[in-house]
Amino acid sequence: MPKIDKTAQRVKDIFNKSRLNSRSQWEYVNQKGYDFSNDNQLSNQERIALEEQGMPTFTINRIMPVVEMLNFYATAQQPRWQAVGAEGSDIDVAAVFSDMADFIWYNSDGSSLYANAINDSITKSIGYLMVSVDQDQDNGMGEVVIQNPEPFDVFVDPKSRDMMFKDAAYILIKKILPKNHLMKLYPDHKAKIKKVSANEDHEDYYTEKSLDNLQKDFTYKDIDSSDTVDPATGEHEELVDFYELYEKVRVAYMNVFYRTPPNKEVLEAIAQQVQVKLQEMQKEMEVRLMEQQAQMQEAVQKGDMLPARFELEMEKAQKMMQQQLQVAQQEFQSQLVAEQSKVENVIVSEKEFKAMMKSKTFAASLMEAVKFYGNRIKQTIVVGDKSLYTRVLPERITDFPLVPFHFKWTGTPYPISAVSPLMGKQMELNKAHQIMVHNASLGSSLRWMHEEGSIDTDHWEQYSSSPGALLPIRPGSTPPTPVMPAPLSNAFFGIVQEGKQDMEYLAGIYGAMQGDTSAQHDTYRGMLAMDEYGTRRVKQWMKNSIEPALKQLGMLVMQYSQSLYTANKVFRVVQPSSLQGEQEQEINIPMYNDLGQAIGKFKDYSAAKFDIRIIAGSTLPVNRWAYLDELKQLLQLGVVDDIAVLSETDVRNKEKIAKRKSMYSQMQGQIQNMEEGLKDKEGTIETLERQLVQAGIKNKVMQAAIEINKEKEEVKGKLKEEAVKGASTIKEIQATAKGKMDREQQEKSLQFKAALEGMKLAEEKDQLERDKKDLQETKEVS
Repeated sequence: MPKIDKTAQRVKDIFNKSRLNSRSQWEYVNQKGYDFSNDNQLSNQERIALEEQGMPTFTINRIMPVVEMLNFYATAQQPRWQAVGAEGSDIDVAAVFSDMADFIWYNSDGSSLYANAINDSITKSIGYLMVSVDQDQDNGMGEVVIQNPEPFDVFVDPKSRDMMFKDAAYILIKKILPKNHLMKLYPDHKAKIKKVSANEDHEDYYTEKSLDNLQKDFTYKDIDSSDTVDPATGEHEELVDFYELYEKVRVAYMNVFYRTPPNKEVLEAIAQQVQVKLQEMQKEMEVRLMEQQAQMQEAVQKGDMLPARFELEMEKAQKMMQQQLQVAQQEFQSQLVAEQSKVENVIVSEKEFKAMMKSKTFAASLMEAVKFYGNRIKQTIVVGDKSLYTRVLPERITDFPLVPFHFKWTGTPYPISAVSPLMGKQMELNKAHQIMVHNASLGSSLRWMHEEGSIDTDHWEQYSSSPGALLPIRPGSTPPTPVMPAPLSNAFFGIVQEGKQDMEYLAGIYGAMQGDTSAQHDTYRGMLAMDEYGTRRVKQWMKNSIEPALKQLGMLVMQYSQSLYTANKVFRVVQPSSLQGEQEQEINIPMYNDLGQAIGKFKDYSAAKFDIRIIAGSTLPVNRWAYLDELKQLLQLGVVDDIAVLSETDVRNKEKIAKRKSMYSQMQGQIQNMEEGLKDKEGTIETLERQLVQAGIKNKVMQAAIEINKEKEEVKGKLKEEAVKGASTIKEIQATAKGKMDREQQEKSLQFKAALEGMKLAEEKDQLERDKKDLQETKEVS
């Protein structure tokens, strides 16, 4: 009797118990919604019945545009995460996380996977992104990757009531895969996979859907061994069941605080420091003792103290000094040892702690040990009736690697899709259109009632609808009577219009949001207001469902990347902005001492502690024209500069324009500085020129006064010499002298005015030459 694999049997039991009626009904309803969104809206029975009645079988798919618009709003841009360091030393490493997340995102083609997950969320009520490690990438060093599992492959603990399934006891992934494919996925377990017996009885998961004869999309769940071909042999491949089980297990840990005592070298250094301090203290105390002794000797000489008291007090002081030195030595030594002893904090498992406590040295240095329980994730892989392996994921990974993206969370693992409320209206619209088209068809192609044998039926069938046709009847027979279709009620047209409006209202996606000009506002600001108000329901879904899932995805990326990337790694990320090129980051940079020995790491990514936050609204689309208009207004207010506006435009060669504008701004600053310096110099020159002119005027006036005084004295001398001559002669001489002096003063005054005019003309000429030179320099700089 073959040995039963208990692990494989346990996983199969978990899968069978997970397939509850609620799960089957939820899967049936959402698969039906998925088919409706993909224009697969008629069952086989409905199609056959319509064809038998001569009615059209087409459908007017109003769900697909809704799905496409919701997909656009949720995936317009790449999600962005921000890390906040727990300590100051973690800030630099936390800043690297955004680039690390971008690297993992681009390496896994995250945009496509995220779009598929959002589409699953809208059409199947839930989508998944999964974080894993591909050990074969980077030449065996491994890379963190993101995957997109099929939602109907995932079976969650029905008792889970957390939106991110954090409280679930397990999450199971069930697939049906060919043997050869599994051997390629797990080459180390090829021997086990070969021994697995093929499962020929693959049950259809959508039993209710099959009973309803709803047309199904082709999925690998519905294939059998006759549909698979081995490319190596050309024969049909065997299909086996594949199970991937994730469970949460509680592990006991110890938070240990212990003191590390110093080694011998450190103790010797401590002893030397203690001796130095004791010597300094002893010198200070000896000086104080000598001062006290001098004071008491003086008191003895004055007769205020007896010699016996002096000797007794000195003896007490010496004993006290020795005691103080001994106490200080102990205090200094214990203080220095305490300073050199480091308190270490480690977290170990309870089993490791018990082994550490067997060491007497560690037990003596133990300060405190706190017991707590932490979550670990256990992964079990089962193929058919054999288990491949079971392992516990690294310590840092404490959450399930699958992240659910709900559309409408119901408090259970069975959410509601965006398509489910629309299916009834879609069927109503289909039926109304089919009836109207069928009625119009009957009105254009009349039916006839006739007596049997009264007409040639073949001739009438061929020519009854032809214009100008001659339709014979047999003699003596009653002419055929046309059967007119019943008039169609106007309510059908109202049903169609109301149905369209109801679908827009239920979905929250209106015609104006899809570019319908008849439903748009006339003014630009009115259109912006409609865009703002019309997307509030979408933003509510993004805020309450998608952004929490993206935050959880960022946490998982952090946990997996910190567990994997423990060695030195350099990675490059292409920045989305066209103004920035590739950015290179390096983590776990080793640090060496003088002897070339590694003593630590710089930017130790695996040891850093930081929190992950999703940047709200990072995936939503941005109305670029409204955003540019806002930037223009901020530019006019001086809040932002023209470079910020330029970076958001579609202008070609933005980088070169930004560089040129930067050079122009630098040259403008230099020109302004030169103009200010030139103005200062011109003001100084003008002031000096005015001072020179004033000094020249004063000098001329002084020279004129000196000459006048000189001539006056000469005239006085001559007058004195001729005083003896008579009064008439004196009068004539005085009149002549006075006239001469007046003439000379007039001539000197005219000369002075001419000199002033000449100086003014020279100054104006210099000013014109300077202005001409400045104008020439400005033109050259421009």
